[in-house]
Amino acid sequence: MGEYAVPAGPAQAETRVSNSRFIAHLAPAASVEAARAFIDHIRAEYADATHNVPAYVIGHGASVTAHCNDDGEPAGTAGRPVLAVLQGSGLGDVVVVVTRYFGGTKLGTGGLVRAYTEATQAVLAVTATARRASVHHVRVVMPYPLFEQARNLIAQLGGEVVKEDFAAEVTVEARLTSSRLEDFKAGLTELSRGQVEVEIVEVDENAIWPGEGER
Repeated sequence: MGEYAVPAGPAQAETRVSNSRFIAHLAPAASVEAARAFIDHIRAEYADATHNVPAYVIGHGASVTAHCNDDGEPAGTAGRPVLAVLQGSGLGDVVVVVTRYFGGTKLGTGGLVRAYTEATQAVLAVTATARRASVHHVRVVMPYPLFEQARNLIAQLGGEVVKEDFAAEVTVEARLTSSRLEDFKAGLTELSRGQVEVEIVEVDENAIWPGEGER
C-alpha cells in the first residue's frame, strides 16, 4: 500500500460568524462504519444544535470513499465545502462534523460556504498528523563495533529501535516503513561488508506511523 497522511487523533475548533457558532470536530476513521459512528456520536452530543454537517474521506489516492451531507442547510452550502477542504488537505481516513448554532442572522449562500470552509480549515490547523503505512519489524544480529552505526542508520531512515539484546553479539530489533527497508539493507551491507543480514520478523500492512517531527 502507498503511504498517506491521516489524523493522529481527534481535534476541535470553534469559529463565529454573525453570532452563529461553528464547532468543528475531527477524528480519525479507518472505515465508513467508524466515520458514521463518530457522526452519530456528535449528533447525539449536540442534539440541540441547528445543524450537524458531516463529511468524510476514507482511504486515499485511487481508492477513496467520500461522503457529505448538508443536514438541512441550503443545498451545496455546507457539506460540499467541508468535503472540499478535507479533500484538499491531503488527509485520508478522516471524518469531520461541523456543528452550527444559529445566531439569528442569515448568512446567505456565499456566507454559509465561507463559514463552513473556515470552520473546517480551523480544525485542520490544530490537527496533528500521522501516516498510514506498511511497516516492517526486523531483527539484526551484529558484532559490537557495528552497533552504534546500525542505530544511527535506523534513526536516519526514520525507524525506531524496539529491542536490544547484548550477548556474544548484539541483537537489535527495529521497525521501519517498508519504503525504507531496502535502504536499510543496503546501508547494513555497506557497513558490515556483507557480513550482516536483515531478518524480517513481522510486516504490518496497515500501521499508523508517526508524522514528521513526532518521534
